[in-house]
Amino acid sequence: MVRSITSISNPEIKAVAKLADAKERKQQQRFIAEGLRTVATFIEHNKNPLQLYATPRTQEAVEKLTLDYTLVTEAVMAKMSQVSSPPGILAVFAIPPAPNPQTLGEGIVLARLTDPGNIGTLIRTCAALDRYTVVAIETADIWSPKVIQASAGTIAKMNIFSWSWEELLRHKQTMNLVALVVSDGQNIKKKIPNSLLVIGSEAHGIPAHWVEGCDTAVTLPMPGEVESLNAGVAGSIAMYLSWM
Repeated sequence: MVRSITSISNPEIKAVAKLADAKERKQQQRFIAEGLRTVATFIEHNKNPLQLYATPRTQEAVEKLTLDYTLVTEAVMAKMSQVSSPPGILAVFAIPPAPNPQTLGEGIVLARLTDPGNIGTLIRTCAALDRYTVVAIETADIWSPKVIQASAGTIAKMNIFSWSWEELLRHKQTMNLVALVVSDGQNIKKKIPNSLLVIGSEAHGIPAHWVEGCDTAVTLPMPGEVESLNAGVAGSIAMYLSWM
């Protein structure tokens, strides 16, 4: 028999709704993911939900996941959802423990990024290129619903390291830190092996002393005389040029 919840005042629903807040996510050590594709991607990577919710319109699709779920009304789903048009499938997952530093591999370093859309896009591109390391340094909460949504669930594949810059330098071992800078960096003319691409925000870039601590700096040529690209676009192009 499927469990059902019809009240937006239900304590369980209130607890899920609170996960919109970063402090609450940290306290509960949980985050939410929405949509069939996103939730299914997490499940495919052996991350089973602590809670799974569906509305009557998505019940058939959720049953194909062969997991226990709770049937809720559209109003209850809207209470929990963080998108303007709830997809009708929402899951709560545990924030994974910090990975072993020795598992650090090729991937990206998110340096003081604040836009969740850019963060999610960069994670998605990184996964598409078969790299699975993400180092977040003074960056917006990786487990934000907007980041999860923008990554299309590919964050489930990633080893997420939440470090300081000093910790990255201490643990990088033989990895090459490659700073993506707006100007005066080298043109990416060939693959850069064993690399971690350091990506800063469009507005502020990478702190100068962090750039100095990198092994090299690269710049994307822009013959169209555009001042800059946003972090999601620039980082994605640089990943392709560096690794493919």
